[in-house]
Amino acid sequence: MKENEIITIEQLMDMLNIGKNTAYKLLDSRAIKAFRIGNKWKIPVSSVYEYINEQTECAK
Repeated sequence: MKENEIITIEQLMDMLNIGKNTAYKLLDSRAIKAFRIGNKWKIPVSSVYEYINEQTECAK
């Protein structure tokens, strides 16, 4: 995926291998930076990569 690509909640779930509730918790808590248009979440892939990097650094 390209860094500037926007993904959906379903794609986020697939990327992180998580369920819908967990995905919404990550978005609502702003752990993954995203925005909404109407009732649809728009998630920059770069935000997902940033979250992964942060979690990896915390695990060290």
